[in-house]
Amino acid sequence: MNSPLETTPNKFWEGTKETVKTVVYALLIAGVFRTFLFQPFWIPSGSMKDTLLIGDFLFINKMAYGYSYASCPSIRIARLGIDISAEDFCGFLKTSDHSRIFEREPKRGDVVVFRHPTSGEDYIKRLIGLPGDRIQMKDGLLYINDTPVVVEPAGNFTEISEQQGPQGFIPRCANSTAPTGYVPGGQECVKERAIETLPASDGGDPVVHDILNIGNQPLDNTGVFVVPEGHFFFMGDNRDNSKDSRVPQGGFDGGVGMVPFDNLEGRADRIIFSSAGRSMLYFWTWRMDRFFKAVD
Repeated sequence: MNSPLETTPNKFWEGTKETVKTVVYALLIAGVFRTFLFQPFWIPSGSMKDTLLIGDFLFINKMAYGYSYASCPSIRIARLGIDISAEDFCGFLKTSDHSRIFEREPKRGDVVVFRHPTSGEDYIKRLIGLPGDRIQMKDGLLYINDTPVVVEPAGNFTEISEQQGPQGFIPRCANSTAPTGYVPGGQECVKERAIETLPASDGGDPVVHDILNIGNQPLDNTGVFVVPEGHFFFMGDNRDNSKDSRVPQGGFDGGVGMVPFDNLEGRADRIIFSSAGRSMLYFWTWRMDRFFKAVD
């Protein structure tokens, strides 16, 4: 007959092994879910206002375009010096023609999360240009294949000039008299809002969505961008507050340039939760009207 001194350590180690197994299984299930089905994404900046606001929380559909190396997770914890990219995990999936497994072509107007072609950071923008398209901005108006898109004024978008989200960004405003585009804290910040209609890329209905502008900016007039095969052209809906494909990779302020097909992670379909505060725990800042809101 075993004594308590002999059985207690055995029970302890058996319990520890079961706990470790449970944690490992949970991580594996979470990894599979995040890689192949849906990935959580928290909106950190205002480049997609007013379609997406800082503090919106959504799941992106990883099945929408098939799978590539970018479908794999990345682990970045700056405080611990951990930086493991999706390419570190799944670089063997990269191909010279940017193809994907079970690939499906994105549609113009989709709101897409993708990996920045050089930094590997996650970005979320609207897909504007398909392979072969000619894209240009003239006086703030978007031209696709030498044809201006339809834009209709839709009043103003207003918010308070204050720090927003965990990173404390302050919005730039059309009613500012300062070169920086800021107004004093606590005052009303106004942007011009318009409804833009993008021509359908698949014979379906055009994509209608809001865009915001703060006035004449350097990227309101560009040359013609020709989208190469296997790549896409992206822009933010908050046109004067967006780092996007209008600036080449390596250009000023973190340009995105043309984004390869295999850098796409998934499509944003629906906002699950939204908080206007510096933390999602501040329940008094929750935006109840944005829960389960479709992304148009």
